Amino acid sequence: MKEKTALENHLKRFTQSQLIIPIFALLLLTIFNLIRDPSFFSIVIKKNNLGNYVFAGNLISILNGASELVILAIGMTLVTSATRGQDISIGAAAAIAGSVFVKILRANIITVPVILWGVIFACLVAILFCLFNGMLIAKFNIQPMIASLILYTAGRPIAYWINGGATPNVESTLLGALGGFIPGIPIPSPILIVIVFIVLIQLLLKFTNLRLYIQTVGINEKAARLNGINPVIMKLSVFVIMGVCVALAGSMNVCRIGLINHETILIDIEMDAILAVAIGGNSLSGGKFKLSGSVIGAYIIQALTITLYSMKVSSTAVRAYKAVVILLIVILGSPVVKAWLAQVKNKIFKASAVEVK
Repeated sequence: MKEKTALENHLKRFTQSQLIIPIFALLLLTIFNLIRDPSFFSIVIKKNNLGNYVFAGNLISILNGASELVILAIGMTLVTSATRGQDISIGAAAAIAGSVFVKILRANIITVPVILWGVIFACLVAILFCLFNGMLIAKFNIQPMIASLILYTAGRPIAYWINGGATPNVESTLLGALGGFIPGIPIPSPILIVIVFIVLIQLLLKFTNLRLYIQTVGINEKAARLNGINPVIMKLSVFVIMGVCVALAGSMNVCRIGLINHETILIDIEMDAILAVAIGGNSLSGGKFKLSGSVIGAYIIQALTITLYSMKVSSTAVRAYKAVVILLIVILGSPVVKAWLAQVKNKIFKASAVEVK
């Protein structure tokens, strides 16, 4: 009797969790790939072009390929929570940050300190541009998607202008290590960077009141103000964090490919970031958030992409297949479906209670 009650309580907590949809979607993808090709998740050790032994396989490709998306999805989650809207200019802002990063690298001999200064300066520039969006939203009460449409339109031309109307490349073993593998470490560097970034963000949210303040502003701005929380400062704060996310993503992408192309760098990444937030069970109308859900959502999107490529689906058709699958996931996570599932769950629990009596 007690064991059954405890089990029911565990089931209730799980079905009410924000993570039920992303975990269910990830489980479905895993089962599908295990049935389709059991070797899909195999990890092998092989030599890369530099002669170093590294991990390789579809699972590594998923974790590595989603690195920029994970970082941007974290920033998008915080922006969505505080502003009750989405920033659609993060791809363009990443192009600006990447262009600044490349300009600094090309003006100096590439060393570790130069790379660090390049990333820091790219962060400062990206923060300024993201704060432009933040000011429009926080001070002028412009809807986030409309406010960010300005930078979405002008960002990539600005990135093109920064490097004198060119698409310069940068070559260095140090950049190759940051975008690929550090000698002696078989795990791709972007995966390690993502782990460090997630840990830092979690520490920031754990040891400060930032999470509580952001969620309070997103849920009820007037109530937040009455409790001494400044909504303007909170909204600007999430755009500062978004600026750091944008700069990291842009710099990582430059290190991967060794050049900056303002037209193609992280193209359409903002749509995937918004989808990652939605798939992660977070409300796009703001309020409470769960970063782990957005991170899982980002990996689900990348896992779906790798799965389609492994099935020999052409790159032009991948987006269409992704759209269909993501539509199903978003519908499953919609309030209407959640309400229906809650009704079914209550009926099941009531029926089980009657049987016990």
